Amino acid sequence: MPKIVLIGAGSVVFAKTLIGDILSFPALQSGTLSLVDLDAPRLELMAAYTRRLIAEQRLPTQLEATTDRRQALAGADYVITVIQIGGGRSYELDVGVPRRYGVDQAVGDTIGPGGVFRGLRSIPVLLGICRDIEELCPHAWLLNYTNPMAINVWALRRASQVKVVGLCHSVMATAAYLARVMGLRYERLRYWAAGINHLAWFLKLECDGRDLYPLLRRKVRNPEVEEAERVRVAILRLFGYFVSESSYHMSEYVPYYRRTPQSIAQYLPQPRDYLSMYQGGLDEQRQTIEAQLASCQPLPLRRSHEYASYIIDSLATGVPRRFNLNVRNDRLITNLPEGCCVEVPCLVDGAGMHPCHVGELPPQLAALDRSAINVQELTVEAALQRSRKAVRRALAVDPLTSAILTPQQAGDMADEMLEAEREWLPEMRERVRATPAGGG
Repeated sequence: MPKIVLIGAGSVVFAKTLIGDILSFPALQSGTLSLVDLDAPRLELMAAYTRRLIAEQRLPTQLEATTDRRQALAGADYVITVIQIGGGRSYELDVGVPRRYGVDQAVGDTIGPGGVFRGLRSIPVLLGICRDIEELCPHAWLLNYTNPMAINVWALRRASQVKVVGLCHSVMATAAYLARVMGLRYERLRYWAAGINHLAWFLKLECDGRDLYPLLRRKVRNPEVEEAERVRVAILRLFGYFVSESSYHMSEYVPYYRRTPQSIAQYLPQPRDYLSMYQGGLDEQRQTIEAQLASCQPLPLRRSHEYASYIIDSLATGVPRRFNLNVRNDRLITNLPEGCCVEVPCLVDGAGMHPCHVGELPPQLAALDRSAINVQELTVEAALQRSRKAVRRALAVDPLTSAILTPQQAGDMADEMLEAEREWLPEMRERVRATPAGGG
């Protein structure tokens, strides 16, 4: 009867999906589901939704809802984190300040100035959660969805003893996309993907033992396919492999496609405002849940393709499954730095999680991954050492930022963002105010 703790349960869009997933597995229904969030009204909304779902399905699940995470963590077996420190206000700064410097991010949550600062905000809070886990439930697994994925997992593995793994659906979603493009049922596709989060590469694409890359290269000549994924198609043609993240997000990881408004319009002709999508999605989902609770219609219990519930079921029941997960690089990818966070195939069963050895990536793919790993490493250093200098360095080596700004301009932007976001960076506050330019 496992105890599952969901921290960030007030994030209605994602929490609703994960709650439904957990309750859909018979082996998880007889345990305890504990919902945690600091926002009491949003927490109560999700608790009311979960309470009704449990009652309508006549499940034996014990439900807890609390703003006290230590109370929830006592005796937990699995902890899922879906937090965003600073919410929409910090996200506006992550995107808005760099834009004034000419750095136009597509998403701004895992790389670039936005990814660096989201990491600076998230790591101290996640480490606090880890300290509580070490004390209250030291054998629990921590399943982290919080971005920036690679930065957060790297920091937690370096600074805590918690069994942590990072979950992202980009490899799975891209595999489904590739199946559609090639006219195959997803179930027939066989793939082997590895790299880092959002820069994982489909090293093998097969169906019935046949290499599918020749077919894929023919399919992307279709103007409609190329129009929708210009960046990924260009990367495929130059570097030889398909990457796991969408063209919009992928364009932040390389220095080629977002340097000017003209290049953005050329490669990403359909603008997307992810900040507005984030804010609008929250409001829309909250209204949907409120309408469902006001209705007499039964709540749907559907299982999504998100990894968390499947992983917990495999750990709890021993049913073996394979996922692409974010883990510490213990010689899994031999031409990426030891100790960084890599995204590799992992086998999960009742004995735990077993990352698969990949070996060397093709050198051109490793080169692209290392350019992002440099930013991740310096961000982890900045967060753990509370170093303003490391923040400046992280932005100075960021592929997109360095393609647009000089080191001095990147440093000025870092200083402005540190000052603007000081509310969520209490450990760095005094250093931000007292340290002169060039200090640590």
